[in-house]
Amino acid sequence: MVDRLVNSEANARRIAMVESCFGSSGQPLGVPGRVLVGEGVLTKMCRKKPKARQFFLFNDILVYGNIVINKKKYNKQHIIPLEEVKLESLEDDGQFRNGWLIRTASKSFAVYAATSTEKQEWMAHINKCIEDLLRKSGKKAVKVHAAVWVPDSEAAVCMHCKKTQFTVLNRRHHCRKCGAVVCGPCSNKRFLLPSQSSKPLRVCLNCYDTLSRARVQQNNMGNPTDLSLSKEAKERSGSGDSSGEEDSDDEDEANRSQQDTSAHDEPKFYGLSEVAEEQKQ
Repeated sequence: MVDRLVNSEANARRIAMVESCFGSSGQPLGVPGRVLVGEGVLTKMCRKKPKARQFFLFNDILVYGNIVINKKKYNKQHIIPLEEVKLESLEDDGQFRNGWLIRTASKSFAVYAATSTEKQEWMAHINKCIEDLLRKSGKKAVKVHAAVWVPDSEAAVCMHCKKTQFTVLNRRHHCRKCGAVVCGPCSNKRFLLPSQSSKPLRVCLNCYDTLSRARVQQNNMGNPTDLSLSKEAKERSGSGDSSGEEDSDDEDEANRSQQDTSAHDEPKFYGLSEVAEEQKQ
């Protein structure tokens, strides 16, 4: 189905519209062979709280961004290569329903759809794109994925020492290896995680000890840690290096009037019917 949409005028117009909505802050999306499979709003679990984000599913990438003006303007564009994505369904938990994890080598997070039907549609389309992409490229699915960050609201005290209470002065930090919320003294070490960044990242003391022991064992076995992945990881993530202390997606523009939750638009997934209509014209 996707292959039939590659050369359709409707597909070209839709991709051009997405580029226009992101403007100069986004990267060019119109490359040969790329198809916009679907689009819609999902609630992304950010570091501080859940926030609505606009998602665009292409046959090779997943793109999302902040909603500035619904259906007209987006910013803070993120591009995720589908070949490194793995989905994991989440059980409903109170107000958090119809969710799943989007796991990648450099970043993992939870998203939630408005209904169970929409969840099934999103997951089915994403998994189909991943399956087709891996089959055509001959590549194998990525086995190592970044940890999902524990939301700030779920940790009143450090998850490592169990003592330090978080305040304005005692800030929360996240271990880039396990995703736990920890205090400064319990995360004062850094370790190179090539799949996430070309720079050493903040990790908790437990993960630092575990990673250090593993590195020593590898060196003793004559198999030093392979750092060549750092270049590949940097190329995959583009300019989005995750070495920063903050989750860049957790910040909103000063104009916060974009979040219109009064009405819900169902996601759109594009199919062969449009190709048939174009052929009749």
